Amino acid sequence: MEKAIITKNLIKKYKLYNGTKERLLDLVTPKSYGEDFYALADVNFEAEKGDVIGFVGINGSGKSTLSNIIAGIVPETSGSVQVNGESAIIAVSSGLKESLSGRDNIELKCLMLGFSKKEIKALEPEIIEFSELGKFIDQPVKSYSSGMKSRLGFAISVNVDPDILIIDEALSVGDNAFAEKSFEKMKEFKERGKTMIFVSHSARQMKKFCEKILWLEYGMVRDFGPVEDVMPKYQNFLKEYKKMSKYEKELFKNDAMQRQQKALVPEI
Repeated sequence: MEKAIITKNLIKKYKLYNGTKERLLDLVTPKSYGEDFYALADVNFEAEKGDVIGFVGINGSGKSTLSNIIAGIVPETSGSVQVNGESAIIAVSSGLKESLSGRDNIELKCLMLGFSKKEIKALEPEIIEFSELGKFIDQPVKSYSSGMKSRLGFAISVNVDPDILIIDEALSVGDNAFAEKSFEKMKEFKERGKTMIFVSHSARQMKKFCEKILWLEYGMVRDFGPVEDVMPKYQNFLKEYKKMSKYEKELFKNDAMQRQQKALVPEI
């Protein structure tokens, strides 16, 4: 089958600084300041065209970082990511300009995606109607609740009809009625053979919607495969993880960091 996404040896490194002074010294002096933090470490996975893949993992596992790299929002440090088609990410306030109105954000986002003024004018009523924002569409986005921002982001992204749709926790805010409406739209995309990435802490949503699961753990791939194979293993892990004491969780993290360092040997 045709590949929609291919990641090879994907690494994303950030620098953690103890204040502004360290950050400035790291920029202007040859000595290295700050601590290296690897949000992703040697991530390899492929998505076929039409796949619906859920990203799971405890907080800090790299789900949003990987989503943002696939969406082209942040660059990878090393390795490669190949995305075959136009992608759109739906996350709370992702890509929205707080000082602009909802209507202005629609125009800006669509212009950035290459739509003409005429095409945007034709799309605008559908986007506004789907968002259910009513008169708030002409208010600054900074006055919106997180649910309203999510509605606007979702309405724009699904109506520009991307090849690859990435939903990052966007359905965890707002009311249930809009979430159900959004799921119906996602089902429509699924039936049309669109590739989708779904990031959520809801096991129920994952089982309901996804076909495959990518399980990330401290920036590394722990498992990848059919939802019926991976999801039960992940849920069993979560039960055990929640029982751990603070000290046991720290030991678990330290062990994962050691495995991460081994995976990064060529990089380091």
